[in-house]
Amino acid sequence: MKCDIAKEIYKHAHLEGKFLLRSGQYSNEYFDKYLFEANPDLLRKIAKGMSEQIPKGIEVLAGLEMGGIPLVTAIGLESGIQCAFVRKKAKEYGTCKFAEGAPVSGRNICIVEDVVTTGGQIIKSADMLRKAGAKINFVLCAIQRNPDATEILAKEGLTLIPYMTMEYIKEQVGVS
Repeated sequence: MKCDIAKEIYKHAHLEGKFLLRSGQYSNEYFDKYLFEANPDLLRKIAKGMSEQIPKGIEVLAGLEMGGIPLVTAIGLESGIQCAFVRKKAKEYGTCKFAEGAPVSGRNICIVEDVVTTGGQIIKSADMLRKAGAKINFVLCAIQRNPDATEILAKEGLTLIPYMTMEYIKEQVGVS
């Protein structure tokens, strides 16, 4: 059940202590998304749930570096849909690609991300993929941290499809 998965995510990824946040502020709690992605049983459950939300007509799932990579791989195994692995910038050697794996040009792509707060990297990656000829309308994420992300991404022509929200996870464990 989804509520049990939410409790499991919280159990594995919620940490208490003193943490410096990206904003420069300190917090006494931290949500470490890599801890739920590194747990094979939990990742499998999340991937199964997320694969049921993939919009019709998607030809390639594009996982964003770094957290979207394990998710997109697991969802690809579950759904049978090809995957692309999207870097933050093109590598400077070899093929010099920013998107590895399945070809993206001319194909219907769904971006896959682990946790979405503001969607800043999603917007940058969607722009790079569109310039490469990809057709992108959807973003699938494991957890939507900030409700405003839906509107922010909509302004860029992207529909956000969260598997669950941080609010939902906290409700399931009785934390506000």
